[in-house]
Amino acid sequence: MVYLSLFAVSFLAATILPASSELTLVGLLSTKDYSGFGLLMSASFGNILGSTFNWSLGANLLFYAKKEWFPFSQNQIDRAKKWFQKFGLWTLLFSWVPIAGDPLTLVAGILKIRFWIFLMLVSIGKISRYFFLYYLSDLN
Repeated sequence: MVYLSLFAVSFLAATILPASSELTLVGLLSTKDYSGFGLLMSASFGNILGSTFNWSLGANLLFYAKKEWFPFSQNQIDRAKKWFQKFGLWTLLFSWVPIAGDPLTLVAGILKIRFWIFLMLVSIGKISRYFFLYYLSDLN
């Protein structure tokens, strides 16, 4: 149940809801009651799936962008789009960065970035971030 909860928190942290998957992961790792690898995989897959949800929103539901409930403002989308176009696909390696990362994954969908390229770069960035936290927590 803990792994599923971490998966859910990590998914939500990558979408529109404010959640801290990093704090949740580090807290669970610090208890030493659960498999570190299992926690790392739960957090990574949940967060990657959340980013994939954002990509899907951008690719398929952009016509909802003017709706009040839409997760990102037009200003955020425009800024992320400019940044994304300036620095290219490699920006997806930074999709884990708080605040900026979520709009980037949405913009990748809007720009119709190939899904497999998107998935590879986002996965590398997010797994690396969680592995780094895992490594740091193991030092204690």
